Amino acid sequence: MQIAIIGAGHVGDTLATMLTRAGYAVKVANSRGPASLSDFARRTGATVVDLSTLSAGVDVLIIAIPLCKIPEIPASVIAELPPDAVVVDANNYYPARDGRLQAIDNGQNESVWVSEQLGKPVVKAFNNIIAGRLGSQGRPRGSAERIALPVAGDDAAARKVVMEIVESLGFDAYDAGDIDASWRQQPGTPAYCTDPNLAELPRLLARANRPAATRNRDQGARFMAKLPADYPAEELVRVARFFVGLDKWRVQSWVSVLKLMTVALRGPMPPDRVSAVSSR
Repeated sequence: MQIAIIGAGHVGDTLATMLTRAGYAVKVANSRGPASLSDFARRTGATVVDLSTLSAGVDVLIIAIPLCKIPEIPASVIAELPPDAVVVDANNYYPARDGRLQAIDNGQNESVWVSEQLGKPVVKAFNNIIAGRLGSQGRPRGSAERIALPVAGDDAAARKVVMEIVESLGFDAYDAGDIDASWRQQPGTPAYCTDPNLAELPRLLARANRPAATRNRDQGARFMAKLPADYPAEELVRVARFFVGLDKWRVQSWVSVLKLMTVALRGPMPPDRVSAVSSR
């Protein structure tokens, strides 16, 4: 299977590395051209190409760039995809980084907006887990520690393709239904960055509340911006799980919450940290 990725940030880097290790043929492009990706190629094992040649022979195209950059993708990238290629939206909307996107602020589903920009249906996946956790927490099938990831999209066959990729990377894939339901795995929802297992994930998705998700997303971004860039992802997940009602009686969860509060309240928010939150 040939997988292409647009974007070489945290998510693109992680996916390129994992997919290459899993045996997929992976090629990556960004807006700056192949010359900017020489270190990326050595580190991940992926082939770097120009955007103009990215689409040839692709089975799956993963878009892992800031949401605000989606309209800048050349129309030819989508037009030249093979007819049955699956497009994966691995993005999230953070106004502090992306600026205000009025349609989404007015209630449009993020991935529906992405699909409209591209002129092609998308499958939502890989967006609700911290990039570092995506790269480090894959586990063999049947493991009690295996994390479940939701996959949403209107085409059942396309969902199946992406779910098989998720499984091959060491995660349990959960069929989250059509693309209209994908808001349930967006920032601020109970399923976001809580690393649920396959029993927990459906319940967390069902509990999602859209107005609350927007509030939680923005409050969380402001809070996260106060933390050091290298704050341990494991600690963040423990806190996220605690606040959605999971692991509330584990001593380590309370310790993680107190530790986070202590670090966050030490000083004012650095002005350049808000836009960095989404890279986690």
